[in-house]
Amino acid sequence: MTTVITCVQLAPVVGDLEGNVSRATDAIAAAVRAGADVVVLPELATSGYVFESVEEVRALAITPDHPAFGSWARAAGGAVVVAGFAEAGPGGALLNSAVVLDASGVLALYRKAHLWDRESLFFTAGDAAPPVVETPHGRIAVMVCYDLEFPEWVRTAALAGADLLAVPTNWPLWPRPDGERPGEVLNAMTAARLNRLAVACADRSGVERGQGWTRGTAIVDADGWVVAETGADGGTASASLDLAASRDKALTERADVIADRRPELYGAVAAGPPPRRTP
Repeated sequence: MTTVITCVQLAPVVGDLEGNVSRATDAIAAAVRAGADVVVLPELATSGYVFESVEEVRALAITPDHPAFGSWARAAGGAVVVAGFAEAGPGGALLNSAVVLDASGVLALYRKAHLWDRESLFFTAGDAAPPVVETPHGRIAVMVCYDLEFPEWVRTAALAGADLLAVPTNWPLWPRPDGERPGEVLNAMTAARLNRLAVACADRSGVERGQGWTRGTAIVDADGWVVAETGADGGTASASLDLAASRDKALTERADVIADRRPELYGAVAAGPPPRRTP
C-alpha cells in the first residue's frame, strides 16, 4: 500500500491569525482534492514567526480546541493533517506546538522540545517525546523544525515505531555554496537514512519582517533520498511512498540500524550538556 504525502509551503503572515487559518484550510482542501493522504503544513502556520514581543505571541496563541482546527478537520476528508501553531498552554505558557488531526478532530499534540535561538524569548520548551499516531495511512510521528537536528530525538520516534516523521518547519535562510542543497535538507536525509524512516518537512516561504526563508520543503524516503521538493516560490511537494519500508530496518542480511545498536556504550550521549558558552 502506498501513501500520498503532500507538504505545502505556505507564507504565513505574522499577526494575521484569521487569514493564516483560512489560507491553511484552503491548502489542506486542495491537497486532499489532489489525492493527499497526509498533508504537512509549516511551523507556526497560524501565527507567523518573527515576533516582536511576548504580548504579540500571546495575542496570536490558540488552544487545541480552537475553531481553526475544526476548519482543518472538515477540510481533511480522509487525510491526516500535521501543522504547527502557537499554543496558549497550561498556566499561561506559550508553546511552539503542532497538531496531528483528521476529520474526527485533533489526534495528538506535540510541543517543540528544542527551541531555536530567539524562540526561547517567547516560548516554553516542551518536555514530552514525539507522539506516534496510528492512522489508516501509517504510523505518523511529529516534531518541529530544530528538533530534527537532534539525532537522539529522531531515534526516539523511530524506536517508538514511526513510519513517517512529519516536520513542520520555518528554516531561516543561510548562505550555502552554489548547487548545494540546504543543510537542513541534508539533516533530513541523514535522519531518514540513519533510522530507515521516511521524513516529510514542510518549510515556509515569503519574507517576514526582513527575514528570508530557506524554502526547503522536501519529502525523503526511508533510504534517505529526496523524492519530492518545492521550488523557491512555494507550492507543494508530493510523493507516493510505501511507508511499510520504514518498518524494515535491515541494510543487508547482517546489518540492521536498530538491531545493531549498542545502547550500553552510549551513556555519554544521554549525559547532561556542558555549560552553555557565553559570548
